[in-house]
Amino acid sequence: MTSLLPGSFSAGPTSAGPGRTSTDPRHRSPLVPVALLGGVAAAGATLLVCLAVGVVGWFLADAGAHGTPRDGLRVGALGWLLAHGSGIRVDGVAITLVPLGISALCAWSAWRVGHRVGDAISGHGPDADRIADGERDWTVPIAASMFTAGYLLVAIITGVVAATPETGLSLARVVGWSLVLSMTFGWTGIAVGAGRLAIWATVVPPWLRAALAGGLRILAAFLVVSTAVFLVALAVDFGTAVNVMSRLHTDAGDATVYTVLTATLVPNAAIFTSSYLLGPGFAVGVGTAVSPALVTLGPVPMFPLLAALPDNGPTPAWTAYLLAVPPLVAAVAAARAQRRTPTLRWDEGAMRGGVGGVTAGLLLGILAAVSGGAAGPGRMRMVGPESMDVLVHAVTAFGLGGVVGGLAMTWWQRRAARSS
Repeated sequence: MTSLLPGSFSAGPTSAGPGRTSTDPRHRSPLVPVALLGGVAAAGATLLVCLAVGVVGWFLADAGAHGTPRDGLRVGALGWLLAHGSGIRVDGVAITLVPLGISALCAWSAWRVGHRVGDAISGHGPDADRIADGERDWTVPIAASMFTAGYLLVAIITGVVAATPETGLSLARVVGWSLVLSMTFGWTGIAVGAGRLAIWATVVPPWLRAALAGGLRILAAFLVVSTAVFLVALAVDFGTAVNVMSRLHTDAGDATVYTVLTATLVPNAAIFTSSYLLGPGFAVGVGTAVSPALVTLGPVPMFPLLAALPDNGPTPAWTAYLLAVPPLVAAVAAARAQRRTPTLRWDEGAMRGGVGGVTAGLLLGILAAVSGGAAGPGRMRMVGPESMDVLVHAVTAFGLGGVVGGLAMTWWQRRAARSS
């Protein structure tokens, strides 16, 4: 709700002034149906994309000579459910690895649609002055509940229709993931779009707001660096990836579909790389380890992204220096975040960087927990990092780096203030 944001008041019949609620009909849409349909749209938009990819993939595979379009739709629905943690059984083998690329698309959809819903219903409830005076405002809670109900409705119906005894889907996990996506991204989008988050944020100490924002910047910066490192490693041994594709004997259509599906796992690979840079590393099968100190691998599947794996055996001496990357990235990101909200107090600069780093470490630990899983039979029932190890290393590295970055930027800002 732009009328509730500071400095957004303007004269005119469609804008709310201080102490008044917006009369613009664009911001007073029916709350319950708009929020409910918003949840349906947020889930349905990404589901339709997956269904379309499934049908296109079916057609590109031998020009649709095998199976029917319904099979393509079902595969697309299963992919969407897999991105919601459903797990699946293929020939009796459990697959629980979540394609985080699709999950990220679902999160983005929940945020965007939630933001639009929030803007559409922002004229309901009390205005900023009445909220500041303590009046209860149920606009966002009601909209968030309806949004979640709509999302869950699509998820449950899709799970019921697509599931068979052979697939072994977990509808409970689909519901859990749907709740998390709705609560984390959908509700935040609604609160931002409705303008309420800006009001609620005023009760949070400014240094803590800056620290949390800095934590998100640290996490984003480190994930970007990790993705870049992974892509460089893949490019260095790109010939192996091409060789894997050639040995699969795929035609142009199959190769296109396979490449698209492979791309949905790039975020997983980026998080694996994050764990590698932090030190704990990750597993590519039971009893394996990929870390800067040691690489122990057995036979691995023919999968293009695995071409980025380092060679088996002792690692070069220079890989130990990779452990300096996480605190360095955290220091730079914390300093850049503080540049946007300056402070001249040493304690506040350290607190901002330290709390931001710890926040980023906790979030990365959560991402590590959902990035791995079972990817096949036998040894491949365990792929990914150990989330607790990642959390401990990330909190330590990001926390220390954040403190250094915060103090360094405080020194710079104090120096600039003295010279001005």
